[in-house]
Formats: sequence, structure tokens, C-alpha cells
Amino acid sequence: MNSDIQKLLGKNRKWISKTVAQEPEYFKKYSGPQKPAYLWIGCSDSRVPAEKIVDANPGELFIHRNIANMVHQADLNILSVLQYSVEVLQVKNIIICGHYACGGVKASLETADHGLIDNWIRSIKQIYEEHRDEFDGLADDEKADLLSKFNVRRQVYNTARSSILQKAWARGQSIAVHGLMYNFHNGQLEDLSCSIASHSEVPDIYRLH
Repeated sequence: MNSDIQKLLGKNRKWISKTVAQEPEYFKKYSGPQKPAYLWIGCSDSRVPAEKIVDANPGELFIHRNIANMVHQADLNILSVLQYSVEVLQVKNIIICGHYACGGVKASLETADHGLIDNWIRSIKQIYEEHRDEFDGLADDEKADLLSKFNVRRQVYNTARSSILQKAWARGQSIAVHGLMYNFHNGQLEDLSCSIASHSEVPDIYRLH
């Protein structure tokens, strides 16, 4: 077996032993049905571990991650996660969590050919174009960080205008979408104050009744 996989399996065994020693009923406790209160949509970046950031226990977060924490309206993967979270798990909050120094966002600011991922992040270029004047005079890293914030806000909006959220609000389900930014230099989460909690906060062209 690959030595890297053996290393992971060994760490798994040690984690099991340590966990059971500290809490003998741990695995029994978390083996029942899940009922998370949150759907976390984050970036795939290995430095942004959702559960650790908010000190969550198993079962508290339902997690989806992709490059640059995107919510594409035609992506069946994220839409399936969103529908299951809203209609089956009945989550109360959806969190879009971006982070500073995001590689996907940085790539969107470049003109180099990155291959397939250029199609995934192309809509971030559009966000940049819409706010271009606000980037004047900023250093490259500052541009990327500001664009990451704009991107989170856009994904909150994309989530809220999806038919899944619109139908949930139309039937009276209580659910809100929030935008956060993570700083892995100090571990802090920042609320971008762009939450949407009802279909009245989305243009009427997207509302379902």
C-alpha cells in the first residue's frame, strides 16, 4: 500500500484510540440520523477546515466545498446539496464562507491560461468588471482580497435567488443565507453583513409563489 495512505490510516487508528479513551460513547453518540442546523459552502482550500474554524462537533455542519466557494445556478452538484440541505435536513442557516488569499480568486485576476478552472472562475471576472473602479490603486493582494469579499456577497445572492430557496420561503420555511470571510493568519471569521432571510429581499423576477 502507498506509504502516504498508510500514514493516514495510522493516524486514523490513533485518533480512534484517543477519542474512545476520552469519550467511550463517542461513535455511538454520532452514529444516529444527522440534524445539522447549518449548510456550510466553503472553498476547497486545505487551510480552511470548516469544523475547526467554528469548533463544531460531528453533525453540526453539512458541508460542501469547491474552488472559490461558488454557487453556480447550473451546477447540479451544489444544487443537489442545497436541495437536500433545505428540503430534507431543514437547515436554518446557509453560510457562504470565503477566505483571504484565495487562489481561485487570484487566478480570476490573471490573464494566464489556467486550463479547465478558467471556466469555473470566469464569473468572478465579471464581478471584477462590475466593481472595477473600486480596485484602482490597490496592490495585487489587496485586489484579490476585496474581490473575494465581492464574490462571497455574489454567492449569497446566487443562493437566495435559486428556485430551492425561493420555494422554501414561499412555503414559509425559516432559513437565512449569510456571507463570512475567514482569515487564516489569525483564525478570525468576519461577517460581511449581507444576509438574506426572505424572498422579499430578492428582486421579484426570481420570486416563486
